Amino acid sequence: MAPTLTEASLAIRDALTDASRGLVEREQLVDLIALTAIAQEHLLVIGPPGTAKSEAVRRVARTFGGRYFEYLLGRFTEPSEVFGPVDLKKLKDGLVETQTAGMLPEAEIAFLDEVFLGSTAILNTLLGLLNERVFRRGHTLVKCPLRVCIGASNAIPEEPSLAAFADRFLVRVFVEPIADAKLEALLDGGAALARLELTQRASLEHLDVLSVAAKQANTARLRDPLAHAVRLLRKAGVELSDRRVVKVQRLACAAAVMGGRTEPTDADLWPIVYAVPTLDGQRLAQDVLKDVLKHSQSSALIAAAEAASNAPGVRAARIAETATGLFTQAPAADDGSATERWLLKLEGVAREIDASFDPTALPAELVPVRARLTELLRPR
Repeated sequence: MAPTLTEASLAIRDALTDASRGLVEREQLVDLIALTAIAQEHLLVIGPPGTAKSEAVRRVARTFGGRYFEYLLGRFTEPSEVFGPVDLKKLKDGLVETQTAGMLPEAEIAFLDEVFLGSTAILNTLLGLLNERVFRRGHTLVKCPLRVCIGASNAIPEEPSLAAFADRFLVRVFVEPIADAKLEALLDGGAALARLELTQRASLEHLDVLSVAAKQANTARLRDPLAHAVRLLRKAGVELSDRRVVKVQRLACAAAVMGGRTEPTDADLWPIVYAVPTLDGQRLAQDVLKDVLKHSQSSALIAAAEAASNAPGVRAARIAETATGLFTQAPAADDGSATERWLLKLEGVAREIDASFDPTALPAELVPVRARLTELLRPR
C-alpha cells in the first residue's frame, strides 16, 4: 500500500533531520536537495572546495536510499567513466551500445562535482539526460530513473557555450566557508560526523508520492502572487526566462506538499529566490520581494525558506525547533559546567525571540516555548 501524503512528508522530514545532523550551516542545502528532487528538477551548488557540498549530498542520498552515482569531472574525463563503456562484443557486430550498469544512466540520485569541467561530449549527453531523463548514445536509448542531479562548481561559468547546460539546473545555492563565530560548532560537528551512522529513514517511494502530489496540485491561488513577483523582479532588472518562471511554479508546489498541502499559496513562493541564477540577483530578489515573501511559511524546509525569505513565520518555526531540541538536552543536575553551557544556549534562544517578535503578539508556536524558557531560566 502506497504511503499517504502526510506519511511521505513526515518520512522525508525525518530523513532530512538525520542528514543535517553534524552539518553546520548546510541545512539549507539539504532542504534544497529534497525540494528539487520532489519537483524533479536539478540543483547547482556554487562554492569553494572543502565546504561540505559532497558530504551533504551523500548524507541525503543515504537517508533516502536508491541508486546513487557520484563523479568528479575533469578536462580529461572520458564519457565511459560517467555513462559506461561501449559493449565490445556488440561493437564487433556493428552496434554501438553502452553498458550502463552502475553508471549515471541508471542512478536515481546523482552528484557531479566540478560539473562544468566535463568535455563537450559529456555535457552534450548530459543536456538530454537531465532535461528528458533519457540517455542516448549510439544505438543505446535508455529511460533514466533519475530524480535529481546535483552539480557542484567553484563558480558559475562565463562561457556562452556553457549557458544552455547551466540553465538545466533550475535551483542555485551559494555556499561559503563557515564564519569565525561558528568555528567551535564546525569542530564539534566534524567530530560528530565521524561517529554518526546514518540509516535509511525514507524511501524513493515517499519521494515519488510527493512528486505526484506536486504535479497534481491546484495552483489557482499561486498564479496571481507568482505573476506579481515576476513583474517586480523584471522591473528591478532581474530577468527570469519563461521556462524558469513556469518551473518556479513546480518548486512552489513541491514546497507545499512537503507541508502536507496540495494547494500552494503565496506562503510557498519563497523558492523563486533560488531560481534566480546569480548570487547578486538572489540578493536583489530578496530585497525586491520582501513584502511578497513576508507571508512565507514552511514547517518542513525551514532553513531554505528562512534563508530565502527571512519571513517571521519561518523564523518562528526555526526558533521553536531549536528550543525543542535544547529542551531534550538538559544535562544532569549535578553537572554544573554542562548546566551553565546549556542555560547560556537557552538564554540565546530567549534573546532571539524577544528581539524578533513583539512579546504581546508572539506566534502561536512560540508561546509555550517562551513560557518554558522563562521557567528554566528563573533564578533558583
